[in-house]
Amino acid sequence: MQSMHEQLMSNFCENYMEKVFYFCLRKTGEESRAQDLTQDIALQVMLALHAGTVPEHFSAWVWQIAKNRYAAWADAKRIERESVTGADVSDFEIEDESENLLAQTIKAEQLAILRRELAFIKSEYRNIVVAYYMQNKSIKDIALANSLSCEAVKKRLQRARKILKEGMNMAREFGVRSYRPEKIAYSFNVSKPGANNQPYSINWYAHRMYQNIALEAYANPSTAEALALELGVALPYMEDELEYLTRETFLTKQDGKYQTAFPIISAATQLKVHAAQLSAAPEITKALIDFTEYLNKALTTRGYAYYGTYSDYESAKWSLLMLAYDSFMHHAARVYPHFTERPEGGFWDMIGYELCREASEPCFVGNHGSGYGFQQFRYEFDGICDQTPPYLSEEQASVLRGYVTGEIPANSEQLAAQLAEFGYLREENGAYVPTILVLDWEEIKKQVKALDCKELETLEVLAEAARIKLKDLYDKIYELVKADLPAVFADNTHQINTAVESGYFARGYVMQQALQMDYLQSADKVSKTIGAHLYV
Repeated sequence: MQSMHEQLMSNFCENYMEKVFYFCLRKTGEESRAQDLTQDIALQVMLALHAGTVPEHFSAWVWQIAKNRYAAWADAKRIERESVTGADVSDFEIEDESENLLAQTIKAEQLAILRRELAFIKSEYRNIVVAYYMQNKSIKDIALANSLSCEAVKKRLQRARKILKEGMNMAREFGVRSYRPEKIAYSFNVSKPGANNQPYSINWYAHRMYQNIALEAYANPSTAEALALELGVALPYMEDELEYLTRETFLTKQDGKYQTAFPIISAATQLKVHAAQLSAAPEITKALIDFTEYLNKALTTRGYAYYGTYSDYESAKWSLLMLAYDSFMHHAARVYPHFTERPEGGFWDMIGYELCREASEPCFVGNHGSGYGFQQFRYEFDGICDQTPPYLSEEQASVLRGYVTGEIPANSEQLAAQLAEFGYLREENGAYVPTILVLDWEEIKKQVKALDCKELETLEVLAEAARIKLKDLYDKIYELVKADLPAVFADNTHQINTAVESGYFARGYVMQQALQMDYLQSADKVSKTIGAHLYV
């Protein structure tokens, strides 16, 4: 539903604009001068309505503005015209005495162009125009308020009118994004969000204007006016959004031009990265399986199950394979040492992706933590992630750890029942028993060191094979992404590595390959809490 001032604006454009032009044409006797005066009158009307003015008698109010602006125009031009003081409103609503004359002097599209140009006045001019025409402030007062000279204020008022006139004579075209906006996806790497939960509080996924500002200004320094035209958004609104996005460090501003401050990976490069991941997945997955199986065999031969005693091995493999992948992957990556410091205490980075469904990872595998050593790989595959809650609360994680260590917190019966319902505990002989993988790193290290020299040598050879394959993949993706990024990021190794690792850390390729190799059993044959593990 339109607001009152929007209804009045629409009323003015539809029912008064042509009459105002005819009035100006009659008074000036020249089309160009009539256009000039019409722009002036329409600008004052629009600004007053936008500022919230709701006149009691709209028609009389419009024509009073027309009279006042004509009087000022006539005085400025030193053109003698008949006085309009005390004239009746009907004097201005003149009848068309010559349809041919009007057909030659004005077309409907001219009025549309005028309405368009009223939305594209820069704030440095708009604020002075409002102060002078709307608030009836003197040139001297405006100059003092804006730290300008009186001459500068006069020049800006003149410039505002000139801009409107030039704009009307321009074959201005709105950009493709104004009628066909695009979408981009995002990946956030957050060490600490800002005080207002940035960047999560900025809903990039739903805010199409922000997405298209980012795309248009990516490696393309653009003025506010250019962005407003490309997106088909009135300049005052665009200026506000650009100021906000710059303050939140999503954009940078230099020499009056805005540029996107984070990498956006093109669809073409995503397809190349996807192809590289698919090509490398069979050998990487085999190397990870070889290492995992050899480690398990070497330790179980010594009577030690390194994944704990609460989970069966087939269920444990869903975690063990991903843990091996994460470990070797981080060794292969060019680790960056920091997150970017952001407003209000935030430390985070962000990567954008042009929409490219063809390059989608087979499935997403996240890793959520809840404290007290609890983590869980979350498989967005075959309904696995829907079997358990996204997170455990700190209290729930504490109780689960207590059942693993034997130090069960007091008054935890209700939380234990919840954990049993989720599947992290099961009832056995009237007591709860954990069902998840448990990792004791100190004991694991101790047991590994106790292996004989040949076993240790074989284990290291298998580990190195996995690291080399993952490093080869990383280096290939690094070159693909670096070649895709614009010059503004060429010397920013932190941004490059952030962009690369966002596409490199993709557990889903390994999971899918392990399923195809029948190394992992399907979800219906293993524990519903697959992926859950606790460090002790």
